[in-house]
Amino acid sequence: MRKILPVLAGLLLASCGLYKSYERPADIRTDGIYGDMQTAGDNSLGDLGWRDLFTDPTLQALIERGLQQNTNMKNAELRIKEADYALRCAKLAYVPSFYFNPSGTVSRPWDPYDRMDFTTGKTYALPVSMSWQVGSIGQLRNQKRKAEVTRDQLRNAKQAIQAQLVSGIAALYYNLCMFDEQLVLTRQTEQNWGKYLQMQKQLMDAGQGNKAAVASIEATYYSIQTSVVSIENNIHSLEISLANILGETTGRVGRTSLASFKAPAFIGTGLPITILDRRPDVRDAEQQLAAAFYDKNIARSAFFPSLTLSATGQFTNSVGTAVMNPGVMIGAAVASLAQPLFANGRLRAQYKVSKAEMEIATNNFQQTVIEAGNEVNYAMDEIHTATAMQVLIDKQVDALTEALDATEKLYRGSNANYLNVITAQNSLLSAQTSQIANRMSAIQATIDLYQALGGGAE
Repeated sequence: MRKILPVLAGLLLASCGLYKSYERPADIRTDGIYGDMQTAGDNSLGDLGWRDLFTDPTLQALIERGLQQNTNMKNAELRIKEADYALRCAKLAYVPSFYFNPSGTVSRPWDPYDRMDFTTGKTYALPVSMSWQVGSIGQLRNQKRKAEVTRDQLRNAKQAIQAQLVSGIAALYYNLCMFDEQLVLTRQTEQNWGKYLQMQKQLMDAGQGNKAAVASIEATYYSIQTSVVSIENNIHSLEISLANILGETTGRVGRTSLASFKAPAFIGTGLPITILDRRPDVRDAEQQLAAAFYDKNIARSAFFPSLTLSATGQFTNSVGTAVMNPGVMIGAAVASLAQPLFANGRLRAQYKVSKAEMEIATNNFQQTVIEAGNEVNYAMDEIHTATAMQVLIDKQVDALTEALDATEKLYRGSNANYLNVITAQNSLLSAQTSQIANRMSAIQATIDLYQALGGGAE
């Protein structure tokens, strides 16, 4: 006994690490992942839910339908339920298993010559057996922890799907609004050139114009009509894409305008550490690291003894070769301890593989953090660029509006050719088209930042 106690004490000390929970490595770098971009602590786009960011009621209704009907969202819910069942099984591994196996036998010797009449023998047994595979030190605990990590990974996958779904629906919705406004401007351009074409035809009929000028204007007019058809096709294609995401058949999508999007007064990113707690892909990378940590512990636990307990109790009338009436109770209990001694280096090799996998998971986690920070940087840069360009484009539109007004006054005073009016109108419409596209760029960049920060506070 004195020799056994030191051995058991040594095993317990060596196995202490098997009961530790995963902790984030201290060498994972999070400082500076946003570069020089603005941080805002408590005021961050990452703190807003999608309903706070997308306040258009029509868009909110579309997002609600998508979250309820999208096939990927439904499958994500089912996979989480599967993981919950697997975790329940892992937790129940701590509980012994019980089995009830009743049996009975009827036997009677038979003499074909009828020389002797034998008595029929009846035996029965009503056994209840228990088996409890305790396993090696720390094995069950680490298996349960890994099952918890797997379930959390599936929850992250669901959040990633939700963030992509919300962002995708919002992007398609506002792209539809953009094309609606561009279609209005393009049709207005078509009307202007159609009016100019009719005027040139009348001048040619009156002998004051020529065929070459009319043909050139006519070609421009048809080119603009082609643009109208192209925009209408783009709208229809986006409506089909949105219907696919919503899990519905194609139909016209109700919408308002780009003006319905109200950008938050602050566009902060939040403290660098918050990205680790919100982005599904970053959390998933860390949970892969946690799973590798528990796999390493499971591989290490294979070096320690494995304990199995079993017991059987039964009521029977058969004891050995004797048949007794009434029956008696019989009980038995067995405990076995298996200590691996030599496994051809397999256990040690598996442990080294698990350590290497953990190092790989650590590197992947660090890289995911870096890429996440770069995505935030890119989205913030796009927002700043669109904001700066918006100021300049607005000034350009104001200047071209004044130019058109002055040109129309000159034309009414017969001091200018109508071509000057058409040119001024086209310049203004082109600037207004760029203005619409730039507003959409700012909205898209905000949506990208929302997703880069983890898809909101949900």
